[in-house]
Amino acid sequence: MSVPEELRYTEEHEWVAAVDGGRARVGITAYAQDQLGDVVFVELPEVGIHLTAGATFGEIESTKSVSELFAPVDGEVLAVNDAVVASPELVNSDPYGEGWLVELALDDAAAPDSLLDAQGYRRVIDN
Repeated sequence: MSVPEELRYTEEHEWVAAVDGGRARVGITAYAQDQLGDVVFVELPEVGIHLTAGATFGEIESTKSVSELFAPVDGEVLAVNDAVVASPELVNSDPYGEGWLVELALDDAAAPDSLLDAQGYRRVIDN
């Protein structure tokens, strides 16, 4: 299972990638999309909404189930991936690339450092 070293992770299977200037992209992991099966619908927040770490910010629906998306860090939504809304299968085909969900302006640029690193996340999914 792919767990890129440069990302940070939550136990709820979201990933965070540092972009530049205190921004970060958020998506779900390869493990999460594999567990969901074929993704058929993604609901994302509006640009400008402030997310609080641990709070629900959207939904992802697959042929198997509906799951909530949880904010991994605090921040304002700068962008949503409209391509994923139009083509939810991008989450399955490229969860760490074209399947990203939202881009945030981080309240604290160091916040992702408090999340799991790749090794820590591997321990979560291996149990």
